[in-house]
Amino acid sequence: MFTRSGSAKWQGGLKDGTATVSTQSGALQDQPYGFGRRFGDEPGTNPEELVGAAHASCFSMALAKMLEDAGIGGVTIETTSKVTLAQDGDGFTITKAHLVTTISGDGDKAQIEDIAQKAKAGCPVSKLMNAEVTMDATVA
Repeated sequence: MFTRSGSAKWQGGLKDGTATVSTQSGALQDQPYGFGRRFGDEPGTNPEELVGAAHASCFSMALAKMLEDAGIGGVTIETTSKVTLAQDGDGFTITKAHLVTTISGDGDKAQIEDIAQKAKAGCPVSKLMNAEVTMDATVA
């Protein structure tokens, strides 16, 4: 079993607060985030894009393993996870994560598409989400 962590620091109110997010590995270190970055165009990050990055990377790893297990070589996978945040009463809910992936490999297109669907359902981050997880897969 593995346990990894991320951390956040917040100071101030919701709209005027300042915040940073970091990862245990140091890949992100005191990266700014906040209201203007989440609901506006201020530079920095936000929880939804971090979830999207985690989802896209997890799916791509799961797919690479499954394609390798199926004997498909020459694999290249490029994935984006589009995470939707929607108003839910007085708050917000992540309602959807939509994977958009382009896959190339030395294998049958239908087989690769089938494996991609299985990877979408089986990747640990997809399993974590209590949201609809959809995908557009392009096999090049």
